[in-house]
Amino acid sequence: MPLTPEQKDEIERARAQSNLTRRATVPALEEILYEAIPVLDHGFVRVIDYMGDDNAVVQAARVSYGRGTKKVSEDKALIFYLLRHRHTTPFEMCEIKYHVKLPIFVARQWIRHRTANVNEYSARYSILDKEFYLPSPEHLAAQSSTNRQGRGEVLSAEEARRVLDLLREDSERAYRGYVELLNHDEEGRVIDPGRTGIARELARMNLSLNFYTQWYWKTDLHNLLHFLDLRADSHAQYEIRAYAEAMIGTVERWVPMTAEAFRQYRRGGAHLSAAGLEVVKRLIAGEKVEQAESGLSKREWAELMAALGR
Repeated sequence: MPLTPEQKDEIERARAQSNLTRRATVPALEEILYEAIPVLDHGFVRVIDYMGDDNAVVQAARVSYGRGTKKVSEDKALIFYLLRHRHTTPFEMCEIKYHVKLPIFVARQWIRHRTANVNEYSARYSILDKEFYLPSPEHLAAQSSTNRQGRGEVLSAEEARRVLDLLREDSERAYRGYVELLNHDEEGRVIDPGRTGIARELARMNLSLNFYTQWYWKTDLHNLLHFLDLRADSHAQYEIRAYAEAMIGTVERWVPMTAEAFRQYRRGGAHLSAAGLEVVKRLIAGEKVEQAESGLSKREWAELMAALGR
């Protein structure tokens, strides 16, 4: 279960509150404010707070005082123009704060995005729960033979069972050792009142990277879109991609016009080098172009042909 009874009570209390404000609010995002969106087996993403909306992007670009008599179509066209031409500053005027529960190895990937404010759960002060990530069988795969950081063929059912058994056994053993070092049992009871466990900051060394951590992650809209562009990509690791997909749903509620532009120009578009653009021009002109004389590497050629559906 991704949420404890205490966390559910906390969310219900937060959602029961209502505050008057003169700031812009987004009803579609307010509907899910504080709610936990499940990700993986024990993880979640939830929106804690936000500032701004699509209109804030438009206002920042125009440095205007309000909506006035502008049409929605004009705002949409401006947002599309800004994203298409990579005018990033107006998107930095909107911010959002998430509460994320995620495996430690996913957090280590995530933290490489250094453009956010992060406050992580501290195992120096608190004892971690017995929650660790186990992949679904369909996500267990061999090392790719062509991509050093990717997955290849999915494991057979028998191989997957063996891997999952090994992961589960190792995680169970690690947690037993962790709580024993703390002089606790797995229910949190003290084992030996006559002795003190070792410091929490040392005991945590025993845990593996699939154990869950939590953090608050606050970023602006521009950097959020950059994060999602990379981490929702099909080449990203499945586990972090699952979080990115969940977050895209919140962006669609929060800033729907920006989200549509993001789908058009980032997720659904293609970026061409000068050499790649030249290849496209020659193909349009009816020329036969081969990779060897295109000026593109084999990998860039393959990516271009895939983008063109050839």
